[in-house]
Amino acid sequence: MADAKGPLHGIRVLDLTKVLAGPFCTMILADLGAEVIKIEKPGVGDDSRFFTPFIKDQSAYFININRGKKSIVINLKNPKGKELFLKLVEKADVVVENFKPGTMEKLGLSYDVLKKVNPRIIYASISGFGQYGPYRDRLAYDLIAQAMGGIMSITGWPETPPTRVGTAIADILAGLYCCIAILAALRAREVTGEGQRIDVAMVDSVMAACEAYNEMWLVEKKIPTRIGNRYEFVYPYDSFKAKDGWVVIGVGNDDMWKRFCNAVGKPELINHEKFNTNEKRVKNHREVRKVVEEWTSKRNVSEIVETLLKHKIPCAPIYSIRDVCEDEHIAKIREMVVEITQPGVGKVKIVGSPIKITPSTCKVQGPAPLLGQHTREILKEVLGMSNKEIEDLEKERAIQ
Repeated sequence: MADAKGPLHGIRVLDLTKVLAGPFCTMILADLGAEVIKIEKPGVGDDSRFFTPFIKDQSAYFININRGKKSIVINLKNPKGKELFLKLVEKADVVVENFKPGTMEKLGLSYDVLKKVNPRIIYASISGFGQYGPYRDRLAYDLIAQAMGGIMSITGWPETPPTRVGTAIADILAGLYCCIAILAALRAREVTGEGQRIDVAMVDSVMAACEAYNEMWLVEKKIPTRIGNRYEFVYPYDSFKAKDGWVVIGVGNDDMWKRFCNAVGKPELINHEKFNTNEKRVKNHREVRKVVEEWTSKRNVSEIVETLLKHKIPCAPIYSIRDVCEDEHIAKIREMVVEITQPGVGKVKIVGSPIKITPSTCKVQGPAPLLGQHTREILKEVLGMSNKEIEDLEKERAIQ
């Protein structure tokens, strides 16, 4: 039986993005079955083609984020190249870009221009601070967005400086929010017949992800601070030292607290006047921590996890990246590590899609493209151009 098609099969996306936020968004669209045409600049293409780690002469960073896409090289500063892009817009459903605000306008390729060419086009922009506002023209990377979105101020320990989240979370969040917006716009287009303009800012995305910490200020005028791995609203919900490593334990409510006390042989703490409600446990978190760590510190990680899971208490070891990439459930059964055949490299392991859909499918659709690998294919199949027309464009340096 042939594989089921992805739910976005038949949707064509023109991807003008580079590095991470935009490519992460279009990666999800590709995994969902959309045809993603990556439009790259002549000579170098996406900057991340030169990011480590490398497999032979290709970037594993690029391969992972750009799997399942096609690559065409178009010089958007060339009049013929611009004309070619607009022809592709006529045949497309979505355009995604993450240039500095104003760049597409300078190129003469603003939403208003594209909308005239194709009223059904969905035009999505990802930027650091958004398409309007006094910070619009500021340069931004993930680090900047993490700093101004608030998340660094609550990450780390009281005695340490504000800390960047380990991954490029601002890029990832912006990519996710943009993907959600595109899916919503595609649904709306089914009703109205018209496309929409999408504007996603990395800083906005980070702020939104700080969830209830924003409310602490908005409601109580309390500025949240760094508290390590402890959660501000529930306790014990933290990391704890074991004999041979670290575990995390999440006691999410009072019923769990009763089970926890029985699991660790301390039933007398169930109704302790300092610990018998979550509110009291949060207030007295230092004393609760001592109780928990007195038990965990005398046991190995495996014993702690086995005991608490048996009592239906959320608990887990703190995995290294190696651990998670080799875990049977996560990596193999849930297919979060998959193998592809990359042109010029051979077999490569990359991260799979966390989205599981039945009976449709969401999966890695194929390898990442070589620079300009599909230029001729796209011009022939999408625009119906002849070899002579393509050769003329190459001579005029509109394509590569």
